[in-house]
Amino acid sequence: MASNARPTIETRREQMFPTLDTSDLARARRFGEVRSWAKGERVMTAGETSPGMVVILSGEVAVAQHDAMGSHEAIVTHTPGSFMAELTSLSGSAALADGVAQSAIEAIVIPPPRLRDLMVQEADLGERIMRALILRRVALIESGYGGPVIIGRADDSDVLRLEGYLTRNGHPHQRLDPETDEAAQAVERYHVESDGLPIVLCPGGQMLRNPSENELARCLGLIKPIDEAKLYDVAIAGAGPAGLAAAVYAGSEGLSVLMLDCRAFGGQAGASARIENYLGFPTGITGMRLMARAFNQAQKFGVEMAIPEEIQRLRSGPDREFVLETARDQRIRARAVVIATGARYRRPNIANLAEFEGSHVHYWASPIEAKLCVNEEVALVGAGNSAGQAAVFLATHATKVWLLMRGRDLRASMSSYLVDRIAAQDNIEVLAETELAALEGENGHLDSVRWVHRPSGRETRRPVRHLFLFMGAEPNADWLASSGVEVDAKGFVRTNPELNRAFRPMQTSWPGIFAIGDVRACSVKRVASAVGEGAQVVASIHAWLAESPATP
Repeated sequence: MASNARPTIETRREQMFPTLDTSDLARARRFGEVRSWAKGERVMTAGETSPGMVVILSGEVAVAQHDAMGSHEAIVTHTPGSFMAELTSLSGSAALADGVAQSAIEAIVIPPPRLRDLMVQEADLGERIMRALILRRVALIESGYGGPVIIGRADDSDVLRLEGYLTRNGHPHQRLDPETDEAAQAVERYHVESDGLPIVLCPGGQMLRNPSENELARCLGLIKPIDEAKLYDVAIAGAGPAGLAAAVYAGSEGLSVLMLDCRAFGGQAGASARIENYLGFPTGITGMRLMARAFNQAQKFGVEMAIPEEIQRLRSGPDREFVLETARDQRIRARAVVIATGARYRRPNIANLAEFEGSHVHYWASPIEAKLCVNEEVALVGAGNSAGQAAVFLATHATKVWLLMRGRDLRASMSSYLVDRIAAQDNIEVLAETELAALEGENGHLDSVRWVHRPSGRETRRPVRHLFLFMGAEPNADWLASSGVEVDAKGFVRTNPELNRAFRPMQTSWPGIFAIGDVRACSVKRVASAVGEGAQVVASIHAWLAESPATP
């Protein structure tokens, strides 16, 4: 593996590659079947559907990664008592590494559904396996092998879009700049001019020209056709903290669950550089790690995922069913629906804003964007916790962070610990009662930002090339416009007790449809409260399902 992945392997090798003893193997046998392979046969192939977990009984299997540029890297050789698996073994999506038999082997093959059963029924063994799967994914992400290669400029809006999608979905990948990376110059063999970038080279050899997230996901085997004949107990729209919490609790209680999201799991919380006020993490945790743990937990309990998948319409079906229709003309049938589509940051009324969005104007601050801001001034608009977390994070990369806020005091809208941390940073300057005035630049390249101090009318112009916007919240509920689900004047979904209906927490104006998290009217816009609502709504779902028995 690449050198930056070595620390994880070296310091946690025993947890990444545990050896199962005789008792463990006996328990594993209950969930799989024994198969044999001859020397030289492939046990697993990158880019093809994962067979699940392969527990070696005899012989040896060499596991290696390869990328779309033709590079190969050995990972480990599995011997008797070890197992070949990674997080794709839980979901049944495309494998990320090759496994080739070095001798005649015999192994227990545990398919994804039965692997999930093992996780639940054999808690101790399941814990060790899950820890290994997570650590193996971390190592794959660190190495960059085993995934697609994005070729394009680092500050290209489409490169940022694609890299952001893969990063937020926890998928290993590489990005190469054709101007600076020698390997990227091999793209000439694809006969692609510089104005035809970015391109994506998939592990299976396919070349995509500036694909959509959905096209990229299909190429990587991340999404599968939805079973339109299946009737789910609950469909959850949105994979942020609220939706993930509902999925984990519903799945753990035996409900059949399908979760959908149009982009990635984690929502806005997934882009938070550090969350320090979430229960149980005294040293803080990145939003991506917190949400990735929840995502893996949901898969452990059998929750099916359709990401990316955009819902366009919600309507009633026969026998008190609900039907969700997607942008890919797929239909999902469910006995209950949870709306957890969250909120998005508002766009300021700046005439040329769209010209710079995606490349110089950003709505989250992840390590991808931070790399673009090294040794530069940046401006950030907002005064909530997300803005505070982003300002502190960006201050570790940028020379100066200008934080613009409409109000007079950060403490009116931001947690005290973040206010104190911002005050302690010499390179963060808070500009109260200040508004964004204009963006200046040409051909999609931002050169400077202007803002105005409202009380005095004084205008300031700074050489800022990257602007971050965290300006309040608007509900992601446009797709509900024709459904009949009631919303308030701002578009947030109304629920009990605001509707003065028979009390069933989180229920909307349409019985059997529930709303949780930031999209819900009168909700508290915090990660912890969203998770709490996700847990609470499951009791309401059970009550609804008890009143609406499934058709035999």
